Amino acid sequence: MADPVSWFLIERGWQVVDSAGEEVGTVDEVTGDENADIFDGLSISGGFFSEPRYVPSERVAQITDGQVALRLSRAEVEALPAFQEPPASLELSSEKASLTDRAAAPFVDERETPAPTSSWRRLVDRLLGR
Repeated sequence: MADPVSWFLIERGWQVVDSAGEEVGTVDEVTGDENADIFDGLSISGGFFSEPRYVPSERVAQITDGQVALRLSRAEVEALPAFQEPPASLELSSEKASLTDRAAAPFVDERETPAPTSSWRRLVDRLLGR
């Protein structure tokens, strides 16, 4: 059995499994406050054309390298609400952001809410391995 890891290490594309250990999707996005070490939850995608679902942190059973295990059955995962993008001021910034993106961050208007990721954007990202 793999050792647990911090939520800080979760990356897009990690496998997500239900309480029976069956794969139910992949990590699409992680939400929380990195500075205060508060893990809010994550969005998971079940496929190219499925809408991302929001999983609150209290429904996460364990995080290991490359995998997030949930305290939910497949039916409960399928009944989860659609993921809503958090306001920009609450969104985690990626450590993998380009130097240009990090330099521009202080000048970004935090009152603007980013556009939700479309199905087409997720499809292109998956095809390109992002």
